[in-house]
Amino acid sequence: MGRIGDTDLEVRRFVLGGNVFGWTADKDASFAVLDAYHEAGGNAVDSADAYSAWVDGNSGGESETIIGEWVRARGNRDDIVIATKAGAHPRFRGLKADTVKRAAEASLRRLGTDRIDLYYAHFDDPETPVAETLGALDELVREGKVRHIGASNFTPARLAESLAHSEEAGIARYSVFQPHYNLVSRDAYEGELADAVKTGGLAALPYYALASGFLTGKYRPGQTVDSARAAKAAEYLASERGQKVLTALDRVAADQNAEVATVALAWLAAQPTVAAPIASARTVAQLGPLLAIDDVRLTAEQVAVLNDASA
Repeated sequence: MGRIGDTDLEVRRFVLGGNVFGWTADKDASFAVLDAYHEAGGNAVDSADAYSAWVDGNSGGESETIIGEWVRARGNRDDIVIATKAGAHPRFRGLKADTVKRAAEASLRRLGTDRIDLYYAHFDDPETPVAETLGALDELVREGKVRHIGASNFTPARLAESLAHSEEAGIARYSVFQPHYNLVSRDAYEGELADAVKTGGLAALPYYALASGFLTGKYRPGQTVDSARAAKAAEYLASERGQKVLTALDRVAADQNAEVATVALAWLAAQPTVAAPIASARTVAQLGPLLAIDDVRLTAEQVAVLNDASA
């Protein structure tokens, strides 16, 4: 277990992503994954009010509903760090103060809880002043409905502006940043954005840690994978960078006697600013390599091999 940034939240080296719950994993499958994760010592689940509005027949909030039902069924709310997000639900788009507060109330109802442990601004809303959004989030914190706040998909400038405003106004500040970051998607985070996170003293919890499943190693030339994410993973497979990364992952995985997915997560966990990667599993079998991150520590040489291949 490790503490996330300056919060009092302690999580293991990998956070379970909830984007598949209500999408590629139905309620029973989701419960099975959540049970296995918790039984193995896992204690943090990441969701969003927009999950999974993109699925025919869904309206958003399905993931939160399943997580809430699971927590109530197991009676383990105090054991679980629940993270969710506002700003992208079809009924609550953007980060206007009233929108954020109404979205939070809807999430609390779906989750069946009185507080959200980590509440993110899912996407920046450039049309809304940071003071308005942070004012609403601070109100939720003061009311005890939210314990800590985070941001996702912000530019370095807007993140820095937000942190400066919180400091000046003496209100709740972002403690966590959630970037799209993995071995085949480094450019957008490394550099200005990572510097802003480090300077601001935030902890990073990267999403898409396994690049839509590509970094599990199951996507190989000439092989067909039955997955809702296969098309995106195929894009990585078709790139020179993707091929180099797979070769390097195979080498390090063999040295570590570990799965490719485990090594990919371990690389992220070894990066500056990263507290824990976020990865999802739609079956218990897929969960095993993710949990194994606790047993893998990459050497400096292995990190360098993966850095060079993914540069």
